[in-house]
Amino acid sequence: MKIPRTVWLYGLGAILLYAFFQIMIMTGMLSTYYTVTLITIGINIILAVSLHLIIGVTGQFSIGHAGFLAIGAYVSAILTMNFSFPFPIAILVGGLAAALAGLLVGIPTLRLKGDYLAIATLGFGEIVRIILLNIEYVRGAAGMPVSHKTTWTYVFIFLVLAIVVIHNFTNSRHGRACISIREDEIAAESMGINSTYYKVIAFAIGSLFAGIAGALYAHNFYVIAPKDFGFLKSFEVLIFVVLGGLGSLSGSVIAAAFLTIVSNFFQGFADIRMILYSLVLILIMLYRPQGLMGNMEIGDLFKKGRRSKGGEGIGA
Repeated sequence: MKIPRTVWLYGLGAILLYAFFQIMIMTGMLSTYYTVTLITIGINIILAVSLHLIIGVTGQFSIGHAGFLAIGAYVSAILTMNFSFPFPIAILVGGLAAALAGLLVGIPTLRLKGDYLAIATLGFGEIVRIILLNIEYVRGAAGMPVSHKTTWTYVFIFLVLAIVVIHNFTNSRHGRACISIREDEIAAESMGINSTYYKVIAFAIGSLFAGIAGALYAHNFYVIAPKDFGFLKSFEVLIFVVLGGLGSLSGSVIAAAFLTIVSNFFQGFADIRMILYSLVLILIMLYRPQGLMGNMEIGDLFKKGRRSKGGEGIGA
């Protein structure tokens, strides 16, 4: 089986990107502050692409993503801190725990549509937060101490894994079924597509990677608390997807990176940080309401460029 040239190019680009930042970190050219920012960008991208699968591809308006983030964070933290599990295993178990929660929540709630689904998922996220707030085993509101184990290498590996899995799923038979559900659920069901089945699959995969992001998030700091996983966190991830462009995986990646940088830049203006952050979002949505990428991918831009060059040649 011949591997397409674009796959080799993307693979080489990913290796060069990893090597560049890893050398910068190892040589001390990238300070601790910028290293933490880089890792935060990677975690936010994983969160964005996982929600992109649920909202952008399948068209299910979920605003409870912080709940899956919290499950992955706390399960992995309990495994590493209380049972001395290796960090990679704790990441995977945290992701699987979030995926299981996604299945348990998705099966009954994904029969709902629109605003009702949004309210149900928001309620799930708040239920998870309140439960964690009242469990003494994880120290409730005081927060659970966690050792710092997240590195650029771990984040990059799971970031690439998330993008590859979600990209391949979207372009598979299952992904096309999810897109048809997004476009017209009644028409899709009339063609024999089991909409609930495909919505639950997409929800579980999105929850899996949200849980993995949660495990990386928990071990990137020294304390995690239920307040870190409130509904505002869900809305933050939702903004990444909407700003990037619904239906665009590349857009989710770009928006997550861009907004993380903007948010960190405004940390020096603590009093007016959220005002400035909101103004940036308003301006972008006023002048680019379809999102940064619309429904296009990065590859589509290169194809469009090649077509325009070809057209000029023919005209000449």
